[in-house]
Amino acid sequence: MADLLAQGFEPSERVAEQIMERLEKEKNYIPTAERARRDYAYALLKEYRKYVKDRKG
Repeated sequence: MADLLAQGFEPSERVAEQIMERLEKEKNYIPTAERARRDYAYALLKEYRKYVKDRKG
């Protein structure tokens, strides 16, 4: 997440997709069902928002 923030990426659906793509490339399990992927992306985005808020103050 630090690299995304350093590159200036603000929390958005696109950032959640990028995080998921990176995780998949690193061989992390990502659900294949559409609803599960959407829920997973939502959880990632929620955590990224908290991360950004904590870092920016």
